[in-house]
This record gives sequence, structure tokens and C-alpha cells, in this order.
Amino acid sequence: MTPFLRHRRSLLAGTAATLLALTAGSAIAQDKQRLKVGISVGNAEQIFEVVKKVAAQQGLQLDVVVFNDYQLPNAALAAGDLDANAFQHQPFLDNQNKARGFDIVPVGLTVTAPLGFYSRKIKSIDALPEGASVGIQNDPSNGNRALLLQQSAGLITLKPEAVKNNTATPLDVVANPKKLKLVPLDAAQLPRSLDDLAIASINNDYAEKAGLSLARDAVIKESPKSPYANLIAVRRADQDKPWAKRLVAAYQSPEVKQFIDTRFNGALVPAF
Repeated sequence: MTPFLRHRRSLLAGTAATLLALTAGSAIAQDKQRLKVGISVGNAEQIFEVVKKVAAQQGLQLDVVVFNDYQLPNAALAAGDLDANAFQHQPFLDNQNKARGFDIVPVGLTVTAPLGFYSRKIKSIDALPEGASVGIQNDPSNGNRALLLQQSAGLITLKPEAVKNNTATPLDVVANPKKLKLVPLDAAQLPRSLDDLAIASINNDYAEKAGLSLARDAVIKESPKSPYANLIAVRRADQDKPWAKRLVAAYQSPEVKQFIDTRFNGALVPAF
């Protein structure tokens, strides 16, 4: 081999080694060791105590930020203040992306939290009086969900197209035999409004915080096989990052599944 060829081969080998080092360095940089994750108040706080322990065993530190308002975690994620969030189902995310211009995508499922209607005035839905005030969430996805649950209980009838498209609002009610008064409110406000309402649709995390149990207190409740599975979400640019996969793996671990099954007794159901 001529000195020229030996020199050229040496240069190529050096270039390849440099590229390999740069690639490895880039992968390490992308694989964060500390993440900031937004969750909603309530049951998720208990679950993420277990998720944090599992993640730490894998060298991933989680800083959990708790929100009391469903409108804030996606805004914080889109702004770069969070690396991920875990509080919403797909219809809610779809609506937020469309309405607010976010580019946020799901990377893994967490739990299904069956929705319930609660009351401080009646023990059975059969006792719901005519003209009663019924609280529902004022965001489109959860409001639609609450109306579908009322229809399943025979309280109202909705336009078939709204049911098919999951876009029901109070304007889509075509039959209301009890002349119920539908009262849209912010999701976080519904538990505090139970004294003024006959019944109210309350998401599981807010129900838990208010001391309400789906099994014990709900006068109407969704099936555990509801399609509204919650999820872990990230910005689209991060969906294939190694740290996103590690976060999902920590949540979907046997330890977390066992905790959900034993602690919540059907009020929350693993969706993975």
C-alpha cells in the first residue's frame, strides 16, 4: 500500500470515528436524565409517586408539576415549560390541538377513569326530580362525554350525528322528558357546585379530591371499558426521543399496574 493510500485510509477511519462520536453524543443529549411532567390534581399524584420510583431505578428523574385546571398543562407543554404531560384523553387533546394550535401527540396510554354523575341530594338517579339542574363540563370533549352518559341513562336524547361525531352540546338535545336544566361549568368548579345542583358530572381526579368515590357515590357511571383512555403526551418533535419511550415504559411497568389495580378498585383501570 502506498503512503498516500495509507494516509487516506487513516483519514477515513478518523472521520468515521468522529461521526460515530458525534452521533453517540447527540443520542446522549437527546436522552434526558431529568424530565418535567405535568399532571392533574388527585389520583394522578398517587400514581406518579410510584412512576417516579420506577423511573429512578432506570436513571430517569421525574419532576412532577400538579395543575388544578385542564386548560393549563397543554399550554405549558407547548411553551416548553414541560417535557410531557399525563392528564387527558385523546378527544380532549384533539380538541385542544385544533382550538389552540398546539402540535402535541400521544406516546403511550395510562389509565381509563370512568366518568360519574354525583349528587348530595339524591341516592339514585330514579329520584332525580323534574326540572332539576344538571352540571356538566364546559369543555367540548368532556361536555360531550357527560351528555352521552346522560343519554345512556335514559335522561335525554341527542341528535344521532352529534353522537356519531362525539360533538354533542346542549344544543343537540332533542328530547328531555324531565325538562332538566343543563348547566355547563368549568370541570374544577363542579364538585364545589354540588350544593346548588341536583347532580353533576365530575371527572375522577376532581371527584377524588372532593372525597367522592365512583363506586360508592356516583348515581350514574361509565363502563370501565369506556374509550376515554388517558395518555402521556409530548410535543411532536419529541415523540421519538429515547426519554419519551423511557417515561412510557416507567408508567406502563408491572409495579404501576399493580398499584392502580389494588389502590383504586375499578375507579381507575390500566389502559395498557
